Amino acid sequence: MKRGSFIGSIAKDLGLDVATLTSRKARVDSERNRKRYCEIDQRNGDLIIAERIDRDSICGKKAACVLKLELVLENPLELKRLSLHIQDINDNSPQFKDDIVKLEISESADKGARFLIEEAHDADVGQNAVQTYSLEKNDNFVLAIESNTVELVLDTELDREKRQNINLILIAIDGGSPPRSGTVAIKVTVLDANDNAPVFSQAVYKASLPENSPLDTVVVTVSATDADEGVNGDVTYDFGHVSDEDEKLFSIDRKTGEIRIIGVTDFEEETSFEIRVKARDGLGLTSQAKVIIDVTDVNDNAPVIHLKSLTNHIPENVAPGTEVGIINVQDADSGNNRQVRCSIQQNLPFKLVPSIENYYALVTTAELDREVVSDYNITITAIDEGSPPLSSSKNARLSVADVNDNPPVFEEQSYSAHMTENNKPGSTLCSVTARDPDWRQNGTVIYSLLPDEVNGSPVSSYLSVNGDTGVIHAVRSFDYEQFRSFKVHVMARDNGSPPLSSNVTVSIFITDVNDNSPQILYPAAEGNSFMTELIPKAAHGGSLVSKVISVDADSGQNAWLSYHIVKSTDPGLFTIGLHSGEIRTQRDISESDSMKQNLIVAVKDNGQPSLSVTCTMYLLISDNLAEVPELKDMSYDDNNSKLTSYLIIALVSVSTFFLTFIIVILGVRFCRRRKPRLLFDGAVAIPSAYLPPNYAEVDGTGTLRSAYNYDAYLTTGSRTSDFKFVSSYNDNTLPADQTLRKSPIDFAEAFGDSGLSTEVKLTTFQSDV
Repeated sequence: MKRGSFIGSIAKDLGLDVATLTSRKARVDSERNRKRYCEIDQRNGDLIIAERIDRDSICGKKAACVLKLELVLENPLELKRLSLHIQDINDNSPQFKDDIVKLEISESADKGARFLIEEAHDADVGQNAVQTYSLEKNDNFVLAIESNTVELVLDTELDREKRQNINLILIAIDGGSPPRSGTVAIKVTVLDANDNAPVFSQAVYKASLPENSPLDTVVVTVSATDADEGVNGDVTYDFGHVSDEDEKLFSIDRKTGEIRIIGVTDFEEETSFEIRVKARDGLGLTSQAKVIIDVTDVNDNAPVIHLKSLTNHIPENVAPGTEVGIINVQDADSGNNRQVRCSIQQNLPFKLVPSIENYYALVTTAELDREVVSDYNITITAIDEGSPPLSSSKNARLSVADVNDNPPVFEEQSYSAHMTENNKPGSTLCSVTARDPDWRQNGTVIYSLLPDEVNGSPVSSYLSVNGDTGVIHAVRSFDYEQFRSFKVHVMARDNGSPPLSSNVTVSIFITDVNDNSPQILYPAAEGNSFMTELIPKAAHGGSLVSKVISVDADSGQNAWLSYHIVKSTDPGLFTIGLHSGEIRTQRDISESDSMKQNLIVAVKDNGQPSLSVTCTMYLLISDNLAEVPELKDMSYDDNNSKLTSYLIIALVSVSTFFLTFIIVILGVRFCRRRKPRLLFDGAVAIPSAYLPPNYAEVDGTGTLRSAYNYDAYLTTGSRTSDFKFVSSYNDNTLPADQTLRKSPIDFAEAFGDSGLSTEVKLTTFQSDV
């Protein structure tokens, strides 16, 4: 049959559809590693011819020729045995061993004498083998056939004097349709009398021969004798009809009858041989014997391992017990020599499970992890039970396919970054890094910011992250005074399906820079008015006179404030605390000291570079209000340049209104004697200064401290304008009721309206220092 010819429908016989056959990798294997004569057509599930089948070469003279096949199905492993009966066709003609058969017959031969002719050989079997013989018509011989033995029978006695040579044609005809035939020429030479043919000692010789026996080994010796004497009794030996293959394996000694090995015998190829041996005497009489040689098996074939199916890429999430390969082990020997044990090395998450005959399933025994082991080299070893045993091995490489089973993992549990305020947009803060042990896209990490808000604004308006590198950049400039720190969450996501992700917290800390000057809270400038402090003339050295209160919006050392008197009316009279801002007298007040004292105080922070601010303190040394001069003249000499243009006008004004001014003062003093509680009744507290909400109370930095109290007290019930001094909180504290805050209206009543609002304030400071 031609290649591709239809044999049968596997899909129909097994009740499986074509898709199932394809998915289960259906295939046909032959026993003993023979050629693959058949295959399955994946398109329709039919069994078709893959190689030309020659029955004569496969089965020889066997009456029944059965080709045993195995149908293998995977997932699960299933084995179906197929028996393919090969039918013989008449494709071979009968053949004689020799083209010419020579016979020498004595003229004294009796009528009915028989002369053996080697039969014809036909590679076909059964009806297609040789069925009949036909002898060309002649005067002396007829043909006799019995049990495949062809003999010439002398029908008419020979007469050498009449005819020395007789030529005959013998035809062998098979039973095929149409029949085929083969011929041989028989040449008969008429001789003088030769009465006896050689006779073998045995009709059938049997011998046993181990396969792979050395060359020139004697297998068996045949022996024949001839009763005649002389030349007629000399016997020679030769093979009868043998195949070309047999002729290459054995030889016979023509003199001794020894049959020797001249080729390699293989039990796996042929288990027995049947040879016809002829004995011929000197005048041509012959006889035949049969020699049967049985080849015995030796363990000369190591097991052969076939990887019938192997999953190259195994997903790492397969369950234990999953079949990943099918292995077939064959040994061409027989008996115990063919029994095979198969194994793999230890300490692997795989094992071999015996399945159907000679088949093993390679299955997983534990969970696989590509991140731990990505490839396995499995050595499969097969050992037979021969003596000595033979073994073979084969390596199988299995790769573990990646599954997205690992989320990205950050190198640190949390990250922190410090950024100096007033940074440039686009500045780099820090970098986050996450690792994903998965492969390719499953291990590719992409970074992003999780949605959140910072001070009510989206986090994306403050920061951005590079999706590929994880570098975090500032989107805007930060201000330490607005917020000092905030947190964001960065997500690392892989490109798997479905994607896996993990988050990390990044803390951003803003570092302060010295970008804010100190702010003075007291004394506070109020329009065109100025603050004045009254100091009693009896103040001793070290008495607390006033206090400069200031704050700095910066923090840390940038907010450490120091106070310095940069200019004063009397440099040796007052001193100021370097860090407290408290103004104290350095010595006792003397009569020679000027009543009006002006101080210019500078407040500096500790930043780099340092920022500063100045303020002016106006001090009056007086025991009562009557001694208070015109306060408008207390503006410091720095303002003299500004008031020069008004000097002439002021002098004229003073001269013109001097009398009116004196009258007003007398009137005010008179009114106070009549109404002692007109101005001051009880204690009047100075309102506390306003502090911005983002100023922190830092000890020692110059900010307000709750330990200071600012209270003012005036006399009650005194019929004079003198101040009532109460006991101080400590020895270095200026006695109470020594500063006076009056409105410009009050001073206008006392000194006349000068066009300048003036404030006089008496403040008592209680310090916990």
